[in-house]
Amino acid sequence: MSLMDVALRRGFFYPSSEIYGGSAGFYDFGHLGVLLKRKFENTWRTYFLGLDQNFVEIDTCTIMPEVVFEGSGHLKSFNDPLTECMSCHVRWKADLLLEENEVEAEGLTAEEMSKALNENDITCPKCRGSLSEVRWFNMMFELTLGAAEGSEKAYLRPETAQGCYVSFKRMYEVMRNQMPLGLAIIGRAYRNEISPRQGFYRLRELNQAELQIFFDPDDLDAHPCYSAVEDQIIRVYSVTDREQGKVREIPLKDVDVPKFYGYYMAKVQDFYLKILKVPKELFRFRELSEEEKAFYNKIHWDMEIYTESLNGFKEAGGIHYRTDHDLSGHQKGSKRKMEINVQGKKFVPHVLELSFGVDRNLLMLMDLAYTEEKERTVFKFPGVVAPYTVAVFPLVKKDGLTEFSYEICLDLKKEFDAFFDDKGSIGKRYRRQDEIGTPFCVTVDYDTLEDNTVTLRDRDTMEQMRVHKKDLVNMIRERLFS
Repeated sequence: MSLMDVALRRGFFYPSSEIYGGSAGFYDFGHLGVLLKRKFENTWRTYFLGLDQNFVEIDTCTIMPEVVFEGSGHLKSFNDPLTECMSCHVRWKADLLLEENEVEAEGLTAEEMSKALNENDITCPKCRGSLSEVRWFNMMFELTLGAAEGSEKAYLRPETAQGCYVSFKRMYEVMRNQMPLGLAIIGRAYRNEISPRQGFYRLRELNQAELQIFFDPDDLDAHPCYSAVEDQIIRVYSVTDREQGKVREIPLKDVDVPKFYGYYMAKVQDFYLKILKVPKELFRFRELSEEEKAFYNKIHWDMEIYTESLNGFKEAGGIHYRTDHDLSGHQKGSKRKMEINVQGKKFVPHVLELSFGVDRNLLMLMDLAYTEEKERTVFKFPGVVAPYTVAVFPLVKKDGLTEFSYEICLDLKKEFDAFFDDKGSIGKRYRRQDEIGTPFCVTVDYDTLEDNTVTLRDRDTMEQMRVHKKDLVNMIRERLFS
């Protein structure tokens, strides 16, 4: 049984419109997936918005007029390399075909990719036909607003970030002209991927969690809390390290990044290692070279996580120093000043972006948590993201045990996501909760009626202990966050 088998069977996620065969790159979340997604997003929200009182969340439209993407540069530059099979006419993402054949593709021009495909005898994965020359394909979904002739053209947003940029000036005034200012959006983005072949990892309709931090460019090499993190060990895979094929663990102060960037680098690593409990050796920051990063990204490190289902380290998100590219572009396109005045000093703020793909992070967390043991399949989710925290069972459905169990479940629901189950043998109920990642199970038996104690079972160790009913909440909370 595979991770995807369990995810589909338990309804974490499944192909959208699957009764009609579905379309590649579109998935729906079932109830467990919704709970997992909500827990991840709330954990992200609490952690990153808690880094500064001037970091706030906004929610902007997913449909934006064409002029926004002229100003941002997406109409010109948001492209992927496309090649088409000359026989079956299926279109493929050229850089992925190269990477799947262990040919480095980052930073190559269309002409260079065409040459690499030919030199490595790479053919159509579907029919083995010859491939066309590589050309660029714009990945935005185009829309027309209204029904009148000459109606306004618009696009589905390809990233949440643009909503923050066009909202900056208003939110800066709302937040009483404070710098740095962080604007976060958690929401949908849309990308017309050429050939989304990695299941839930590469989607056409996706979820993002992004924080745009606007700051004075003169403060790039300063942060008031930098001294608290400068000795923190960071796992880096720089351009030089990649040539040697090794990850280094070095103090933050020895990483070649400015202090403002470095501070958030440390905080992002803490989010993965301390909050999401990603094993240290399965996480790294990968530096992009000048050829690989977008022209507006002056500094770009990706967060990568090693997963079995994706066959290695894959991108979970990125930290991008975008300079003033975005605000200056929108200033030019809108003819509205993005320049601010701080104590007589006028400047267009620069942007540090913390970008996370929600869906791919969920897939990676599921991969890390998925465990096949001799007698059971279990998702060992960290407690902060487990869909349900605790399940409550009566040992049998008689003698008042069901009613007593339900009362306990209602009490636990005041603190946790709790689930009640009285169907099947107690062993099968344990296995069901193991398979959806519930950290704790509470069993009510005949002793409970005598002394108000219940059996508390730990998912990972399967250890069982007797706990008094009144101590349950504190015991679960203590073990959940230990």
